[in-house]
Amino acid sequence: MHLAGYRALGLPFTYVPFRVTDLGGAITGMRALGIRGLGVSMPYKQQILPLLDAIDPLAARIGAVNTVVQEDGRLLGYNTDCVGAVRALEEVAKVSGARALVLGAGGAGRAVAHGLADAGAKVVVTNRSLDKAEALAAEVGGRAAGVEEARNAGDYDIVVNATSVGMGEIAATSPVPEEAIPAGLLVMDIVYKPIETALVRAASRRGARVIHGGRMLLHQAARQFELYTGERAPLDAMDAALREQIAMLG
Repeated sequence: MHLAGYRALGLPFTYVPFRVTDLGGAITGMRALGIRGLGVSMPYKQQILPLLDAIDPLAARIGAVNTVVQEDGRLLGYNTDCVGAVRALEEVAKVSGARALVLGAGGAGRAVAHGLADAGAKVVVTNRSLDKAEALAAEVGGRAAGVEEARNAGDYDIVVNATSVGMGEIAATSPVPEEAIPAGLLVMDIVYKPIETALVRAASRRGARVIHGGRMLLHQAARQFELYTGERAPLDAMDAALREQIAMLG
């Protein structure tokens, strides 16, 4: 996606993956080499916080950084997962005023819950550890519930799976019982490997409106692109590259 965006705008950037085992060393290397930006993946989204010079207020509230930008030698941390989730949902429906159920209170769940609350949704958070759900719900002015709340999906306008359930190598099942999904419900699964998760298939069979994880992935990358380059992301070019990659992965 990033490379396609750079080509579309003729920008002299490249984007390459690094397997990092020494986070502190990687950040030192970023400073020394003058690297403009880094995307940060699990398990470093929280561990990186004390290594940065400043953190965007939203990322600080979420407690996780997935994007680092170097400005005049200072490393600034951002969270674009939050923006990506809301933009993906708003392509389909109005978020403000919606009743939203967020499954999961980990790093992704925190980003989704904060984004939904900031956009005006009424948020309920579920998590296997209820104390984590309660803590996150308190932060976003919402309510906490146990994982069994997924059976009440029909009470909501939006349901977002922000857990690893459905990820191929984790658990190829759905976190929401199929019979609990009514037609017309907006269901988003942030899992994108596979792109068609058990939840996505179940929601489609039930006539729900479905957003697969690739849309959040696209929109969070577009926000990263803007932070790295200062240019508006060429969404069509980035989307085409993502769709091509998804097709190659089957």
